[in-house]
Amino acid sequence: MKKAGKRHSKAQEVADLTGEYSLPEAVELLGKMPKTKFDETVVLAVHLGVDPKQSDQMVRGTVVLPHGSGRRVKVLAFTDDPQSALGAGADEAGLHDILQKINDGWLDFDVAVATTSAMKEVRSVARILGPRGLMPNPKTGTVSDDLSSAIQAVKAGRVEFKMDKAANLAIVLGKRSFDSQKLIENGEASIDVLSKARPEDFRGKFVTSMTIAGTMTPGVKLSSKIFGKF
Repeated sequence: MKKAGKRHSKAQEVADLTGEYSLPEAVELLGKMPKTKFDETVVLAVHLGVDPKQSDQMVRGTVVLPHGSGRRVKVLAFTDDPQSALGAGADEAGLHDILQKINDGWLDFDVAVATTSAMKEVRSVARILGPRGLMPNPKTGTVSDDLSSAIQAVKAGRVEFKMDKAANLAIVLGKRSFDSQKLIENGEASIDVLSKARPEDFRGKFVTSMTIAGTMTPGVKLSSKIFGKF
């Protein structure tokens, strides 16, 4: 805790954390903050003005990051043709055997994809996968009859985002080891996709705040000029 407090204090010396910054400025300030021994993940943290209790105001989607997320993603493919899925880059593939493993408690994967025909069987473990955000979904491109493309997209840097019960969401932008331009371009792509995720009938202020932060850094606020038009 003392080390964390010391890092936070040094971070405050780098930037006025009460201020608001453009995306390039925020990335630059983040880069000047003290680093840890591991390569921290950088995220865009967003608070929305929608009502999370209203089903028609749910916000979720996917972003294809131009420079990837910087992390190795373990992909599980639900399919009757596991060899093809493994050949396309999946780390695990199968159907009935995999469903049994999941029922027995196995969850050693980050993203699950599935063919349309496999979904009938996959729904049997929805109670396990759903609460953990691991259930394949057509809206996020993880249910597809072109399973090879779906697997490759996830591996290449497609990340998902989903609003929680407090109207917050986070989008992974990469790693602190990325150079500034890569983080900026990943951030621009994420903000662009988020702007298009506004619920169709919502009339209020869609985004109320945005910050970027590393795993162990305080958040740097982005200027409302960036998201005020949403």
